Amino acid sequence: MSFLKDDGKKLGEEPAADIATGARLIPRITIQAFCEHSQTAQLVEAAIHDRRMSKVALTTHNGGLEGAIETYKSNPTPNLIMVETTLPPAEIPEALSKLAEVCDATTRLIVLGHVNDVMLYRELIRFGVSEYLVLPTTAQAIVGAITELFAAEGAAPIGRTVGFVSAKGGSGGSTVAHNVAWAISQSLRQDVLILDMDLAFGTAGLNFNQDPPHGIADALLAGTKMDGVMMDRLMSKAANHVNLLTAPVTLDRTYDFDERDFEQIIELGQKTLPVVILDIPHAWTSWVRQTLATVDEIVIVAEPDLANLRNAKNLSDTIKSLRPAESAPMLVINQIGMPRRPEISPTEFATSIECALLGQIPFDAAIFGTAANNGQMIAEVAANNRINDIYRMIGMHVTGRNAPEAAGRATSLKLPSFLKKRMRA
Repeated sequence: MSFLKDDGKKLGEEPAADIATGARLIPRITIQAFCEHSQTAQLVEAAIHDRRMSKVALTTHNGGLEGAIETYKSNPTPNLIMVETTLPPAEIPEALSKLAEVCDATTRLIVLGHVNDVMLYRELIRFGVSEYLVLPTTAQAIVGAITELFAAEGAAPIGRTVGFVSAKGGSGGSTVAHNVAWAISQSLRQDVLILDMDLAFGTAGLNFNQDPPHGIADALLAGTKMDGVMMDRLMSKAANHVNLLTAPVTLDRTYDFDERDFEQIIELGQKTLPVVILDIPHAWTSWVRQTLATVDEIVIVAEPDLANLRNAKNLSDTIKSLRPAESAPMLVINQIGMPRRPEISPTEFATSIECALLGQIPFDAAIFGTAANNGQMIAEVAANNRINDIYRMIGMHVTGRNAPEAAGRATSLKLPSFLKKRMRA
C-alpha cells in the first residue's frame, strides 16, 4: 500500500496551514507518534494543548520508524502516524516501504526529519507521505499540518468562543458577559450567542427579560440528535444580533454533567454564529475545567477584595497550566468604588495574579439596579454612560479587534522582571 495524501496539495509547505484553515476543529481521530528523541516527543505532546486538537487521541512512543514497524506488525494502525527519523535520506524510502507493508490503506503519515532537502521532500511526497516537517519545528506547525489533512474541505472557520467566569460568587461575571455580548452585537453588528451554563441559577433570561419555552437544557437532552436546525429552534432572540440559550432555572432535578457534555452545543454554536459568549458558573467541575481548557479567550471577573484575589490567582494559574499553548486569561475588576469597602487597587490585583488587566468597571448601584430590575442592558438604561465604553473595549479585544488595553483607569499590565521571579518563587 501507499500512504494517502490529499490530491493537488503541496503538503510540505510550512505552517501557513495554521492561517489557511482558520480555527477549524480536527475531528475525532487517533494519532500515534514514534519519536527518537525525548525533545521531539515533548514537542508532539505539546500539540495536544491546541484547542483544535480537543477531540484527538494522541499517544507517543519511542523507536522512530523501526518502532512503528514493529508495533504495527501485530497492532491496528491509527488514522495518522507521525514518525521521527534520523536515517540518511537515501535510506528513508526503503524504511517507509517496510512500514507501508504493515499499515492500513487509509492511514496517513507525517514524517519528522532532520534534513532540509527539497529533493528528499519531493521523493517522500511521490511515495505518498502526507507531510514532511523539518525539525526543529513548533507545536503550531504540527497542528497546522494535521488540520490541513483532516479538517473538512472548504469548511468555514469556526466562531470565536469567549468564556466569562467569576472569581467569587456575586462578582458579576454574568452581568459583564451579557453586557459585553450586547456591545459586540451593536458595535460590530455581529450575531452573538450567549450560552447560560448555570442551569440552576442562571440569569441570562432575567437580564434580557426573556422567558423562552426552550433553552440549553433541551439542547443537552437532545444528545446526538442535536444539529444546526434544532439549535436554531431552541435559540431565543433577545435583540438584534443577540441570541440566547437560556437556563431552565428550576430545582426539580440536579444538573450533573460529564466532562464533554457541553462540547457539541459549543461546537454547533461556533458553526452557526461568529461569536459565542459562555456564561460559566462559579463552580469547579470536570465540565467547567474542560470548557476553560478549550475556549478561545477567558475573562476572569473579580471584585477588588482578598477572597477574589485568592480565587482569581488559583483560576489564573490553573487555566495557564491547562492551556499552555493558548492565550492567557484576562482580568476585569468589577464594582470598583463601593462605599465604605476597603479595596485592593486594580493594578496591584492584576500584578499579584499575573493577568492582563482588561477593564475596570465602577460600582453604580442605581444604574445596575435599574438595568437588572428592568431586564435591560446598561446601554439601554444609560446610553451615554462611560461604562458602555468599557464593555465595548472588552468586546473589541476578546473578538480580536484591537490590542489589549485596560479600560477605565489603568493601562495594560506589564510585570517587572524582578516581580515575576518573586511570584514564581
